[in-house]
Amino acid sequence: MQVLQMQMEVRPDPAEVSRARRWARSRLAGSGIGVDEPLAETLILLISELVTNAVVHTGCPAVLRMLFPVQGDGGGPGAGGLGGPGPGSGTVRVEVADSSGRGPRRRCADEGATNGRGLELVDGLADRWGWHPEGAGKRIWCEVDRGVRGGHGVPGTHEEPVLMGRASPHAPSQIGRSRQSPDQVLT
Repeated sequence: MQVLQMQMEVRPDPAEVSRARRWARSRLAGSGIGVDEPLAETLILLISELVTNAVVHTGCPAVLRMLFPVQGDGGGPGAGGLGGPGPGSGTVRVEVADSSGRGPRRRCADEGATNGRGLELVDGLADRWGWHPEGAGKRIWCEVDRGVRGGHGVPGTHEEPVLMGRASPHAPSQIGRSRQSPDQVLT
């Protein structure tokens, strides 16, 4: 299976969020995702949220990565990878890695709050998401399935190094979720 990976460095500056959105939009067309497709808007929103979290909550530089399946590589449904049989299939993964060892945490924003809903938004838009420690920092990731008939996959058993499932206040590295069948595991 082949994966096209693109990345950009993000400075710890709120202006980087809009730069990341522009960068991502410019890369989508080359991946076979039209900028006017609903998937593109979902990916841009997810990128915006993850980069915002890195910039606002860590104060550290970060790296944004987008990983796209290379179409037509024989990694179709049931092949156990990102690839797909043609345009519109596979899994797109977004990652933001930073050097802060502090894990993301969900907030309970009340109705009048102007922030605090980022991870809830990621949870609602992504098919899977989570995070894991990496060196002295961490990597937060999310995945969106393309071309899955009938919407999201069924719950599965895919595991990342640290998490899958809901968070408890005492286990900050255990946040995220998965709606994935075993034959769609990202390897």
